[in-house]
Amino acid sequence: MKIRIGMDELKELTGEAKKFATYVSPIINLANQFAQGTRPHVVGQLSEMIQQCPYKTFEGWKRWYLNEKPDAIDEATERIMRKLDDFRRILLAIDEQTVKGWVEDLVLVKTFVGLRFQEPILNKIASMMGKEYRLAEPEEESRGIDGFVGETSISIKPETYKTKPSLMEEIKADKIIFYEKEKDEIIVDISPIVGGSD
Repeated sequence: MKIRIGMDELKELTGEAKKFATYVSPIINLANQFAQGTRPHVVGQLSEMIQQCPYKTFEGWKRWYLNEKPDAIDEATERIMRKLDDFRRILLAIDEQTVKGWVEDLVLVKTFVGLRFQEPILNKIASMMGKEYRLAEPEEESRGIDGFVGETSISIKPETYKTKPSLMEEIKADKIIFYEKEKDEIIVDISPIVGGSD
């Protein structure tokens, strides 16, 4: 038999479970990501500290931690508050035109750039090899093929795809090439197709 204990239930055990209004927790969390207020250099390496704490109760942990790191909570709070002040200033400047520009950039520009690397990459490889290229047909795409250079079927994937090897089994292309996105360019490893490395 297995039981599940939710985070809210665990927080109730401390006697200090806090309820926040809608949006408050995600906004503070976002500000904290930018402010880095709860990073180890500010509040300590908590996973290690909780093991070092000689007390097993919440009250014991709280007392011990505040003795070890007396300024950490205040410093983290100040960092997050500074970032929230930045948010307040920026939020007042965000109008409908700004939001529309952001949505257009995401939906139109970033989608196109993010999903249309295949053709420029195939074109570049084909011209280097003196061959023709073409994009894959829908049936070929279903087998993980993005296009062809000459008769060679090619799958084009971001470098991050290498961290998901289970997905690679479904690719039926002759060659897989990987690219990395930099700020103003993409870096493509074409050695699986042309041989060697660049």
